Amino acid sequence: MSAPKRFLVKNISEETVLCGEEFNHAKNVLRLSEGSEVTLFDGNGAEYGAVITKIGKSEMILHTVRKGISERDPKADMYLLVGALKGDKTELVVQKATELGVRKIGVFSSKYCSAYMNENKFSRLNRVAAEASKQCFRASVPEIFYFDSLEKAVLSAEGYGDKLFACEFISESEKEIGEIGKSVALIVGSEGGFTREEFEFAKGQGFQGVTLGKRILRAETAAIAFLSVAAYFTGELK
Repeated sequence: MSAPKRFLVKNISEETVLCGEEFNHAKNVLRLSEGSEVTLFDGNGAEYGAVITKIGKSEMILHTVRKGISERDPKADMYLLVGALKGDKTELVVQKATELGVRKIGVFSSKYCSAYMNENKFSRLNRVAAEASKQCFRASVPEIFYFDSLEKAVLSAEGYGDKLFACEFISESEKEIGEIGKSVALIVGSEGGFTREEFEFAKGQGFQGVTLGKRILRAETAAIAFLSVAAYFTGELK
């Protein structure tokens, strides 16, 4: 038997209303009926078993029967800061970062960044994160932020135990990724990379430069690979 279908609902109570896109998906795509069992999650770590009790034209009523805490939510506190990427590549990074267990994602602009962010793109990133959380059985959805400069992004990482900066123009890492703890902020750039001044500013705020190997990686590959390695050493892939 397949697992119950999952739906993101911000306000969950004993009698919960499902409407909008989630209602349309449940009724018209999944064709769920009264009596069907589903799982609701609120985006903050709690999930609920529920039963559909009534289906109307624009909403359905669900009766919650039990509450639990998802065992699939991340235990480590990983914060990914990534330069805005061209096309839909930022969406790809957000999707995969969510699957890998990131808690926060900061998208930023920097001197050599040629992509841009607007309200529609930012809303789309939040939808991608919500859908990825649903797909990978998380009960929490990563927070997503946008910063119009690298400096603001760097300052947002204050308080993290380890802070790593993926830098293409250093030959040796200043910190071994295998030595990180469970609180880590990671910075990786856009297609244009960084200036040395940007790197020095980040170092002044406690970031340590790391190299991602001998080959030049595409920006989206670098972000996903960097986070994957960090996820392994924080225990999220073990």
